[in-house]
Amino acid sequence: MRYATREIRLASALVEAADTLVEGFEATRYLQRVSDHCVELLDARAAGVMLIDGGRSVSLAASSRHEQVALDLLEAQHGGGPCLDSYGSGQPVPPVSIRVAHADARWPDFTERALRHDIVTTFAVPLRRSESLLGALNVFAPTLPDTSPAGDVTSDLHVAQALADAAALGLQNRHAYARCRTLSDQLQEALSSRVRIEQAKGMLAERWSVPADQAFMALRQYARRHRLPLDRVASAVIEGAADDAELRREIGPNSDGPA
Repeated sequence: MRYATREIRLASALVEAADTLVEGFEATRYLQRVSDHCVELLDARAAGVMLIDGGRSVSLAASSRHEQVALDLLEAQHGGGPCLDSYGSGQPVPPVSIRVAHADARWPDFTERALRHDIVTTFAVPLRRSESLLGALNVFAPTLPDTSPAGDVTSDLHVAQALADAAALGLQNRHAYARCRTLSDQLQEALSSRVRIEQAKGMLAERWSVPADQAFMALRQYARRHRLPLDRVASAVIEGAADDAELRREIGPNSDGPA
């Protein structure tokens, strides 16, 4: 029954992790929720996510439970730790006894702080999507792993890895969504700009009784001479704020319209 309940909670956490295409999305808050689920599902003391780029930590997020402890332990890994090891290998770092690691001089800064915070065991799994590695999820436990026949250490690793994989997918989907939104906004602005330029060109051509290409030449020459964006000049024409006489001079004195 315990495992069935955990499976249900895990399924709910994975569904939540997939929901990144929403307004007001905040990566830090999102990763904190992933860490919270990890703590709840694994009965951990704390958990946190380190996003890594080029081998260096670029962002940290910690579970709301014992948040400062988790942040301190993530920050302590600048000289080495389970997150960097997992990211470097692309593989999970199985549960490690902090006391044993400290005695072996493995991750000295990290294990020193972990002992100070009464952390007994730690393990980490990579945030990965296909061949892309984004960082690692680190779990901090208050007890040694259960190595008895009834215990299942790999189960905890699998749960953490499932959450990390879901987070990596969610972050990549959000990145792709944001990129598409930016491109869409740029295309929309370009289209709107073109419409304004065409509108201004038509207004000037009608006002001056000249061909549309001459009106466009006036707009373009004026923009270049004054080092202004063409769209800005077009907007000034539409709004009636442009100097009509100065614009008209850009097409020369011999362009007085049809005879």
